Amino acid sequence: MNTTASHCPAATRRVDQLLAHYEASHRNPTNEIIHFIAIPLIMLSLVGMMFALHPWVAYAFIAASMVYYARLSLVFLVTMLVWSALSVAVLFAMGSMVLELSVAIFVGAWIPQFIGHKLEGKKPSFFEDIQYLWVGPLFVLSKLFTKLGLRW
Repeated sequence: MNTTASHCPAATRRVDQLLAHYEASHRNPTNEIIHFIAIPLIMLSLVGMMFALHPWVAYAFIAASMVYYARLSLVFLVTMLVWSALSVAVLFAMGSMVLELSVAIFVGAWIPQFIGHKLEGKKPSFFEDIQYLWVGPLFVLSKLFTKLGLRW
C-alpha cells in the first residue's frame, strides 16, 4: 500500500506518483534505514563539492532544486529550503576542508546505499531517471512526515 496517498487529497499528484515509484524499490526495512541516514549525507556532500568549486555553483544548484521542489509541494519546498540553509551553514563550518570532507562523506554514504540496494535486490531509482536523485530526499521526508502526522 502506498502510504503517501493517505496524506494528500489527490493521490494522483505528481509528487505522490514519484514517491510511490521510489518507494517500490525501497521496501526493505534495512535499506530504508540506510537511506534515512545516507541520503541527507549525500545531499550535503554533493552541495559541498559544488561549494568547493565556488559557493555560487552550490547556490545555483540549490536554487534550481528549489524550482523542482516548488513544482511538487509547498511543504517539501519549505522543508528543503530549511535543509539547504542548514547544509550551507555546515559547509561554512567545514572551512578549508570542505572539499576533502565532502568527498569523504560522499564515498562513505554511497557504500551503504549500494549495500542497501543489494539487500533490496533492486537498483537505485536514479539509474532509471536522474530526477530520483531529487525525489530521494522527499522519500525520507515523506516517511518522517507520516510518522509526525503531517501532510504534504
